[in-house]
Amino acid sequence: MSSTPTILYCRCAYAQVVPTGVKNDVLQQLCAADTSFETVSDLCEMAAHRDPRLQAIASCGKLRIAACYPRAVKGLFQQAGFPLPENTEILNMRTQTAAEITIALLSDSSIQQPASSIEP
Repeated sequence: MSSTPTILYCRCAYAQVVPTGVKNDVLQQLCAADTSFETVSDLCEMAAHRDPRLQAIASCGKLRIAACYPRAVKGLFQQAGFPLPENTEILNMRTQTAAEITIALLSDSSIQQPASSIEP
């Protein structure tokens, strides 16, 4: 298994609860970086339809996700029947800045979740 994490980016296309500027900035930075990443239009929709791609994502091993609240993302995968591994790193585009998220996604080390990503 590769030590390079798989990066997953969610566009949050339907609920539109993630600020557009943050979503666009993170996507722009990922595209400009010399790294590969997966993008999905909406994890909520995928979970609602029990999309089998979620199983492939959950089995990636080392995984970093830019989406929403960590608890919500974990719940979506659980609801679909494909729980995430414990070591999955989730960045919250609702509460963190694009710079914080991009730095964390592209870093070589493990992500330390900043206080701003903690849910109320």
